[in-house]
Amino acid sequence: MSIILMRLLESTPSRYDWGIRLLTLGRAERAYNHLAAQIEPGWRVLDLGTGTGALALRAAARGGEVIALDVNPVMLAIARQKAELAGIADCITWREMGAAELDTFPADNFDAVCSGMCFSELTPDERRYALRQTLRLLRPGGLLLLADEVRPQRLWKRLLIAALRAPLAAVTWLLTQTTTRAVPDLPGLVEAAGFEVTEVRVGLMGSWAEISAKRPKREIK
Repeated sequence: MSIILMRLLESTPSRYDWGIRLLTLGRAERAYNHLAAQIEPGWRVLDLGTGTGALALRAAARGGEVIALDVNPVMLAIARQKAELAGIADCITWREMGAAELDTFPADNFDAVCSGMCFSELTPDERRYALRQTLRLLRPGGLLLLADEVRPQRLWKRLLIAALRAPLAAVTWLLTQTTTRAVPDLPGLVEAAGFEVTEVRVGLMGSWAEISAKRPKREIK
């Protein structure tokens, strides 16, 4: 998804969930259900870039104790309302903070860290930092659960998707002087950070990936 589309959606948080469903052709909803199904009751869960709480709410509904982070206070307000309506407000702590502040959490503190459509909004250096911090925050054997936009491996798919997105990319550049940041080789980045990747599910012509990984039980150096 382009930066400008994300900003448009984030400027109208009440329409954010509808927009994400439309832009991912429903793939995001299915991905979040699949990832959250791996969370066990009683687990401590960190949701990075929670948005309106899609993953946080699912994790809490499964009995997780969730800390959900986002830099957008309006999105967090909507997420809180959704949690209250679902009767799980006591299971989630909402914090206005981003990936750069992950070092404020103690090590070995979570059973799972999840993130939906957050890493594509980070710079390459921020992604590597967030993954290193996530590895530190997880207990040995803890899970990393990601769903995000990625760069297709096959050249023809990259060219086709680039052509389809070219007009929007041009508008994005004119308005923000930034471009889209679909993540190249997200599974590789996860492995390079020290995780053991256990499952990768790809869709939308290779432009979407769901990743399950775990922190090795060996000591992190």
